[in-house]
Amino acid sequence: MTTPDYRLEIQIATRFLDEESKPEQDRYVFAYTISIRNLGKLPAQLLSRHWIITDANGKSEEVRGDGVVGEQPRIEPGEEFTYTSGAVLQTAVGTMEGNYDMVGDDGTRFDAPIPPFTLSVPRTLH
Repeated sequence: MTTPDYRLEIQIATRFLDEESKPEQDRYVFAYTISIRNLGKLPAQLLSRHWIITDANGKSEEVRGDGVVGEQPRIEPGEEFTYTSGAVLQTAVGTMEGNYDMVGDDGTRFDAPIPPFTLSVPRTLH
C-alpha cells in the first residue's frame, strides 16, 4: 500500500568485486548500493527486508532480516538513506528483488517494493 503520505523512491547501483571473487570456484561477489528517498509527506522507518536472489542457473535464495546493515533507519520527508551491502552468487550473472517492511510515525505499515536489478560481471551481458 502506498499513499501520498508514504512514498519512497529506491535507486540501485551495483558493482562486481573482482578481488573477492573466485570464478574458478563458482564464487562471484557483488556489492550493491541502495538509496531510499522519502518522497512522501510523513517520516517512515525501515523495519525489515526481504530479498529474492536468483542466479543464472535459476537457483533462488530468500533472505529476510531486521533492518539493513544493522540499522532500522527513520527517513524524514525529503531525506535519503543510502547503504551498501553485498551478495555472493555461483554464476557470473544474477538478479535481486524484494521489499522493505516500513512503518510510518502514525503506525501505518506498508511495503516498499525493491525493483528487480541485475548483478553481472563486466562484459558478461551485452
